[in-house]
Amino acid sequence: MPAFAAEQPVSVENAIAIARSNACMGCHAVDRKLVGPSFQQVAQKYKGDAQANAKLAKKVKDGGAGVWGSIPMPSHPAMKDGDIKTVVAWVLAGAPQK
Repeated sequence: MPAFAAEQPVSVENAIAIARSNACMGCHAVDRKLVGPSFQQVAQKYKGDAQANAKLAKKVKDGGAGVWGSIPMPSHPAMKDGDIKTVVAWVLAGAPQK
């Protein structure tokens, strides 16, 4: 179980607002591929992976390429760690809308 799973539940509204304000929605949608995979595809890929939170937080912060195709994910070095944690938890929960 992820280290922060015992913390209070992620606010869906807050997670969506953070994702929008950090341009995540420019490349990702909840349920369909845009430039990058859908958030639901990401959740499915990492389902059951105890290291998923750490892996995805690093990917958001540092960027990367080759996992979902040839288009690289840009880094987000200015994004606050707490905001990354919130968005990653929301994505891994299947990116619920309510």
